[in-house]
Amino acid sequence: MISSRTQVTEMIVSAKVRKGLKWADIAKQVGQSKEWTTAACLGQMTLDKKQAEIVGGIFELSDEAIAWLQIVPSKGSLSTAIPTDPLIYRWYEIVSVYGSTIKELIHEEFGDGIMSAIDFSMDIQRQADPKGDRVQVLLSGKFLPYKTY
Repeated sequence: MISSRTQVTEMIVSAKVRKGLKWADIAKQVGQSKEWTTAACLGQMTLDKKQAEIVGGIFELSDEAIAWLQIVPSKGSLSTAIPTDPLIYRWYEIVSVYGSTIKELIHEEFGDGIMSAIDFSMDIQRQADPKGDRVQVLLSGKFLPYKTY
């Protein structure tokens, strides 16, 4: 018996390692981006029935696990306020150092509002560089202005 979405995530990660799979290859089968598919498999997005069945087939999941993939998860996977994983911490550092700059420039360009994390896309690519390869991350979110009432 499965008692949480976290257990399904653990099953997926274990099967991915055991089978030597790549997220990009899994995403092609699911029919979504590697970024969204990875987030879904790690328990941060809801899969529809067809997507859940494809993921279930890839990772040899039970019908019960496939059902869990279709339940809206509790989003936010970090267990601490300040992340301790070095890669995730660097993102925290980027927001700590550049967050006010990002906020100021978005408000200057768009006005008072926020960038959506719901109507959102992300693209992560390797960028070759003779000094050492670089990580290129493109974040694109719909601007949502605050309303007056």
